[in-house]
Amino acid sequence: MTGTPAHIAYEVRETSQVGEVRRAAVRVAEDLDFDEVATGRVAIVATELGNNLVLHATGGRILVAPVEMADGVMAVELLSLDLGPGIPDVAQCMTDGHSTAGTPGTGLGAVRRLAHEFDIFSAVAAGTVVLARIVAVPARRELPSEVDAARRQRVFEIGAITLSAPGEMVCGDSWAIARHGSSAALLVADGLGHGPLAREASQAAVATLLDAGDTLPSQMIERVHVALRGTRGAAVAMARVDALSDTFTYSGAGNIAGRVVSGATDKSLMSQHGTAGVQIRRLVDVSYDWPPHGLLVMHSDGVQTRWRLDDVPSLMQHHPTVVAGWLLRDQVRGRDDVTVAVLKRRQA
Repeated sequence: MTGTPAHIAYEVRETSQVGEVRRAAVRVAEDLDFDEVATGRVAIVATELGNNLVLHATGGRILVAPVEMADGVMAVELLSLDLGPGIPDVAQCMTDGHSTAGTPGTGLGAVRRLAHEFDIFSAVAAGTVVLARIVAVPARRELPSEVDAARRQRVFEIGAITLSAPGEMVCGDSWAIARHGSSAALLVADGLGHGPLAREASQAAVATLLDAGDTLPSQMIERVHVALRGTRGAAVAMARVDALSDTFTYSGAGNIAGRVVSGATDKSLMSQHGTAGVQIRRLVDVSYDWPPHGLLVMHSDGVQTRWRLDDVPSLMQHHPTVVAGWLLRDQVRGRDDVTVAVLKRRQA
């Protein structure tokens, strides 16, 4: 089972704020026991992403969190989000020496070299999202063979972002994925309200996935309902997917939103009314088509539901975390905890 602590978001509009991002990223690296060299790579990536926002995007946000990559290996994740002018030619921008701001032009190129996982999506007049993940090994091409093999064997790619409500120290949302060969179970929970009590409820919900097995989503949410009695309760939804199948099963209680999008398909998923741990109606499992290139998106009500990706169809070819970042950047309500989880099949 995997899930991550909440991301911390840092506004970057001027040079003085770049240092705050760098220090935050270094703290995460030190908490993961990175050595001095690996921590230095994290510091460089954070600095380059921050400077890029100041110089080229007239500001934006950088999200920082520890994430699990493969085989239990942890990485520092940095996600840069901006609404700047966008990059007309991303490939040219990644070339050392290319600059539009009178700088040496090594920023994004350096980030790509230092990151073990890197992706970028940009649209002219619509902004840019950059993902960089750094692990504690010497260089990107020297990713340990057992880690690289574990990553390649995974039939799903998952990307998720979780942010606390403004003014809160902890996030009341949680998510987790349990993998079983070619199948997986993805669960998202939104604890009622905000703060520590909401987090207690959502964490109890995702903990049930430790014993997920082949349990149907409705049966799992019934278990969650029992486990959450005595807490303030949570909205919960779960999808059970199989990479070898063109359908998946979904069930939910409360206001977790689910969508399947593929460029040709945009289907909302059905949840029942109720709050797990408090009161829920009789749950049902619904089967949905899953197109070969389809994305499964699940998010809490901290994100608006009327979003579309029609104007950026190529975004769906990118890492799920980049997709999640694009949605969060544009659609976050700004007054609640937020979770966006995006799942796709690797062969897609």
